[in-house]
Amino acid sequence: MQAASNFPNKTLTGISSMATRAVLADLIGAYAKATGNSIAIESVGGVDAAKRVQAGEAFDAVFLAADAIDKLIASGHVLVGSRVDLMRSGVSVAVRKGAVQPSIATEAALMATVLAASSIGYSTGPSGVALIKLFERWGIAPQIQSRLVQATPGVPVGSMVANGTVALGFQQTSELLNLPGIAILGPLPESVQIVTTFSAGVCATSQDAATVQELLAYMAGRDCADAKRRQGMEPA
Repeated sequence: MQAASNFPNKTLTGISSMATRAVLADLIGAYAKATGNSIAIESVGGVDAAKRVQAGEAFDAVFLAADAIDKLIASGHVLVGSRVDLMRSGVSVAVRKGAVQPSIATEAALMATVLAASSIGYSTGPSGVALIKLFERWGIAPQIQSRLVQATPGVPVGSMVANGTVALGFQQTSELLNLPGIAILGPLPESVQIVTTFSAGVCATSQDAATVQELLAYMAGRDCADAKRRQGMEPA
């Protein structure tokens, strides 16, 4: 860990997807303690976060799925060479607390559970896109189309499960952990697990790219690995 004296005291700003809100809260707390610097991160739906950066809204750093960061680099809104991979997150499945808990232990069991569900919630993020592709690969997409419910950007799928809007919900494990009113059935079977790499980049609007890159290097370091695991993620 770098000593606090190596850093000037500064306050940075950032924007992130909801999927990384909890883990980033842990990481910025550790960063502030280690360096004396602080960063205020606004967490919104990933699609909205990307749009705001593309619109030129001033942030120092942006935290999104790796492919979204790459698109922002290509469009000139994130500095070339500044992308840092921070963590990887898989998808888990949840039902409402107290409901029957069907098996998802194997790919076949998961497919049967999906086919039997009265309604299925999924996210607007990359994991949601991949989930729909999985249903298409299984050949069941037309059969369940009318039962699919996509969450509004910024609305956790888990909250839709908890309030009964959907019977079965798929979302990043980190977003389902510690959410009241749901029971997590477990992660997707390894053969169909959907893993998203979450990364960060220095926004072109930042006035202090060097300090932002020090922040991102800190977040990618070994000292932050345990915090990522506590939130259901793995270091990238």
